[in-house]
Amino acid sequence: MNFDKAKDYLNELLRNPKPTEMLIVYFSSYGDNHNCGIHPALIPIDQKEDILLDYGWDLRHEEGLPKNIAYCSNGEKKIEYLRFGNDRGIEPLVICRNFHGIREDYIEISEEFRLYHNLYYDAKNNTYIKIESDGSETTIIEVSKDQVKIRVKELKQFLAVKDMFLSIQFDYRIDSNLSLEELNKEQNLEEYKNDLSIWSIGYGDFNGFSCNGYKSFVRFTGKKLIFPFDKSKKKSSIKDEYIDFIIDVNDDGEEILFNSNPGLLGNYFGANPNNPDYLTPVYFDKEVLSKYYNLPSKYSVEDSYLRCGTLWGLQMDNHHQDMICVWLGDLGRDLPYKEQLHWRSYNILPKGKVSNTFVKRQLLAEPTDSEEIDHIFKIKYQKLLSQNNDGWLLPLKQNDQHHLASLKLPLTNEQKEFDELVLSLTKILVDSLNEKFLNSYLDKQDVESLKGSISKLEFVLDKLNLENFEEHIQFLRTLQGLRSSSSAHRKGRNYEKISKTLDIENKDLITIFTEILSKATKLLDYFLDIK
Repeated sequence: MNFDKAKDYLNELLRNPKPTEMLIVYFSSYGDNHNCGIHPALIPIDQKEDILLDYGWDLRHEEGLPKNIAYCSNGEKKIEYLRFGNDRGIEPLVICRNFHGIREDYIEISEEFRLYHNLYYDAKNNTYIKIESDGSETTIIEVSKDQVKIRVKELKQFLAVKDMFLSIQFDYRIDSNLSLEELNKEQNLEEYKNDLSIWSIGYGDFNGFSCNGYKSFVRFTGKKLIFPFDKSKKKSSIKDEYIDFIIDVNDDGEEILFNSNPGLLGNYFGANPNNPDYLTPVYFDKEVLSKYYNLPSKYSVEDSYLRCGTLWGLQMDNHHQDMICVWLGDLGRDLPYKEQLHWRSYNILPKGKVSNTFVKRQLLAEPTDSEEIDHIFKIKYQKLLSQNNDGWLLPLKQNDQHHLASLKLPLTNEQKEFDELVLSLTKILVDSLNEKFLNSYLDKQDVESLKGSISKLEFVLDKLNLENFEEHIQFLRTLQGLRSSSSAHRKGRNYEKISKTLDIENKDLITIFTEILSKATKLLDYFLDIK
């Protein structure tokens, strides 16, 4: 650090930040030639004039903690509890926990601020995350050993509901090896004040009293006020927003659009008779679901339903090979605005009809099984695990659950997606064969001679005198070979050999994987039929 940068630091501290910025509210840096600190204080809104009377700090690092004070009143001793250690209503935003060298010190953020915004603590990155209404995540607080940053938008929302402003208190001292004379500066102290801040900047010589041999220093200290949003802009003021979707085409082939606001749509009770019905089907390319399949820890794509944790859910007709259908009213009622925008980008012209499965469930209230093979596979897989939890297949471990959650019929004919699905299915079936269970049917010699879980399964099925297992064993070996030659290694002769078996040259990858998943479902049926 040097004197030339001092003004830059000061200008940055006094700058008015934008709502989307991460603002440094706490900073502590001590070095051989500098001593710099920033500390925040929450100040009642009616104390602005008092706070700007001088540039001294109103809340120091060690303050803002609960304490008792004892005093006499009318000759009687009284003890008063002060939640934040003062009777001025000043509160800490950042709390420096100190354990006197016995335990490691650390920084805490105001519990009230964290709870108000319902922030999740990411311990790996030492950040606090806000989960938005659409399920997206925004980093609001970043904490390191010597610095805390908070996003201004959430900070001002918090200040608005508390009727407070934030005082960013700062104190910087930078030392120099040169004297003021050598720096062409004079020893002085200048004080400044405006509507938002008060500060001083001074230059001085050590006159030989510096322990480290420095000759001069510059120091600037003061505070800058961050004001709250208007009450009308606090976080609860969120308007519902709706966008238009393609619902039809006219005689000239031009798109007909209508808004997804449920309040504008017609229904069977006579509302808005001149407008499209709430149950107008809207069509989407099936790739609209890729976003959700790729984040199985956040989203769940199910038979006729899409959900984002417990935040929102959407009923949908996902019983088609190449498209998704959703009722127009559901798009507006159930999807957050950002999600509506995502779906709008995949909106296509109407084609075909809503599936019989969806119609029976939605309009006729008839319990109906899905005819889609990926839905059927998952149902039978869960049934097998529930009936025989310690049997043929082991349940996936927690960190492998995403393989099942993201298993689906391919949305594209991309090799990458195909390879990933093959890998997932192999994890679910081949890698999850229960060798301990299979070994219970084998003697020691067989356990040692049989290599691999598929060979052990084949031996056990034959030993149990079960019939027609050969096609399932062959399927598992083909699946394992496909994974080994495509997903796990570079593609070579083995992949070419398996490609001929699966007729990959003459069929698209969606068709190939549909056939693979059909055979996988037959394997589950075979296991379920074993008594």
